[in-house]
Formats: sequence, structure tokens, C-alpha cells
Amino acid sequence: FSWKDFQAKNNNELVAIYGNYVNRVVVLINKYYEGKVPAPKFYTNKDKEIINSVKLLRDKIGFAIEKFRFRESNSEMINIARIGNKYLADNEPWKLINIDPGRTKTILFISIQIVSALAFLSEPFLPFTSSKLKEILKIKKQIIWNDILNFNIIKPGQKISKESFLFEKVEDKAISNQYQKLERNKK
Repeated sequence: FSWKDFQAKNNNELVAIYGNYVNRVVVLINKYYEGKVPAPKFYTNKDKEIINSVKLLRDKIGFAIEKFRFRESNSEMINIARIGNKYLADNEPWKLINIDPGRTKTILFISIQIVSALAFLSEPFLPFTSSKLKEILKIKKQIIWNDILNFNIIKPGQKISKESFLFEKVEDKAISNQYQKLERNKK
């Protein structure tokens, strides 16, 4: 363990990838649909590929957990957020909203399903984040592992909370303070 590695993982993965993705999806649904999950209109082949790739990662995470390979499973969870971020960036729903509102609904429906998958998949590693995310999504039920990404966790019309940041950036000063505490405790 090193504080610098902790800072890098927090800032580069949790804040920049996972938290950024969740925040973008929640903000867009609140902005365009008053916080109500839109109903999808039509799935493209690319949409189906995204869904399948997230399901494959869900299965990899489960397998890695069963083999006690927690670092690997955590890495795959971050990869799900990466896929979600890329999906949003590639589809640009903020540009499509006025051109193709039906397509925008599908993009954001798939995106919120990925967010709901992250809420459950992160529970073994980030239980407090998982709880906070379930609160944002207003998920009260427990589900079984295979139901993750079966598109029945978040239903169209379900109201979600306003945007909320899941993680805070760890600044250099906080890391410096930790080093100083360690030095004081050595004496």
C-alpha cells in the first residue's frame, strides 16, 4: 500500500471514470426527463453489443470473486464504467435530444441500467458507495447476481434523485497529512 497509489486509484478510477459516468447519466436523465427513467424505443446492434459486453464483465467479476481475485474483479467493475462512458461519448445524447428523441431515450435507458448494475456489482468492494448509488436510483429491493443487467432493476418511468457525486478527489495536501501522521506515530 502507498498513499500515492491510493490517491491515483481514487482520482483516476473512482472519481474520473466511475463517479463521472454515474453523474453524467443522472444529470442527463434529470435534465431531459425530469428525473424519470425514459422508455427505450429501439436497440441497435451496437446497443446490444454494449449490453452483452457488460454482461460478460458481470460474469468475469463473479468468477474472479469466487476465485478470491478481488483486484481483478474490482478492475473489471471499473471497466464497466469505462464502457458506459465510451457509450455516452460515442452516442452523444446531448446532441441527439433535439434530432432523435427516441434514440436519446434508448441511450439513457441503457446507460441507467449500466449504472444500476454498478450499484450492485460494487457492493463487495465499495459497500457505502453501493448504498449511496442505490439511494440515488431509489432501489429498495435486493436482487440475485444474474438479474444484474436483465433490465428489470430500473423500470421506465421510475424517478431517480438529482445528481450526486459519489467520490471526492483526494488532494496532495490530504496525502501529505497522512505522511505527517505516520511520521508522528513513529516517534
